[in-house]
Amino acid sequence: MSHATPPGWYPDTGVPGLERWWDGTAWTAHTRPPAAAHAAPPQPPAPAAEFGPPTPSSPRGPHGGPGGGDRTRTLAIALSGTLVLGAAVTGAILLGRDDGGTTAAPTTTAPTTTAPTATAAPTGGPGPDADPSVLVDQLNGITLPVPEGWEKPENSFQDVPTIRTEQSYDCPGGSSFCYHGTVTTHTARSTGTAPEALAEADIATAADRAYEEDGLGRRLHGGIRSHKVLEAREATVAGRTGYLVRWQVTTGKGPGGYVQSLAFPSSVGSETPVIVRFAFDAGVADLPLSLMDTITRGIRPVGDSATNGGVGASVGP
Repeated sequence: MSHATPPGWYPDTGVPGLERWWDGTAWTAHTRPPAAAHAAPPQPPAPAAEFGPPTPSSPRGPHGGPGGGDRTRTLAIALSGTLVLGAAVTGAILLGRDDGGTTAAPTTTAPTTTAPTATAAPTGGPGPDADPSVLVDQLNGITLPVPEGWEKPENSFQDVPTIRTEQSYDCPGGSSFCYHGTVTTHTARSTGTAPEALAEADIATAADRAYEEDGLGRRLHGGIRSHKVLEAREATVAGRTGYLVRWQVTTGKGPGGYVQSLAFPSSVGSETPVIVRFAFDAGVADLPLSLMDTITRGIRPVGDSATNGGVGASVGP
């Protein structure tokens, strides 16, 4: 009888030093440092011999009675007796009988589940993220269609679910790892904020991450010189009412580009808002602004029976 491996964080053997999220059927794009690195080390218990016999120099009482050391020994004996009594009571409970007179079942340790490795999914068929035409964001409960000529990198610099154009190029600012088109998904931090306010607040961050300065402080496009608002409107995403804001940015080097922040409520769990960020370089024939709308319309809830969660969708530029 086979048992499916439960969802959780497991060691990513493809990237030593990281853990990857297993959703129960497939590996997702979510990774993190090992949980042990964030947990405080357990404190060792106090040694059992803390209450020892008095030293020869221990003072005695004014009338030859027990001094500080004798009191310590007396306290140790009392505590030892308490511990023995507690152990005896615990043993009687664990090994005694239940109310029906039946011998209580001994405590057992739950069988350990072998953690899967990130090099291959467990047997039972490929998971939903195995389809190269779909990006599955299990944590936010959505899928995105992957356009032709795009890819799903296993690991991205921002460590978030990402799709991007396949070929990199030399950035105008000197780096050799720029991509003409990138779309990333994020969990919004403000759970009680309306989609419109979220998108309006996030668009500047989306622009800065794409064209101002990356996480290493490099100005890959010479920084943003100016921007123009192209759109700010409601949009229906995965059956939910969301909001999008789209900018055109002018950069110090290169042709600049277009960025978009799309915010909408998730269809799973507590409906925590989701933010999808778009960044398209300007002047690229295969990246018309209409492709942003096509990807937006192709976003589906995970497991959407009507659309198969977006699986099999083919989106061209």
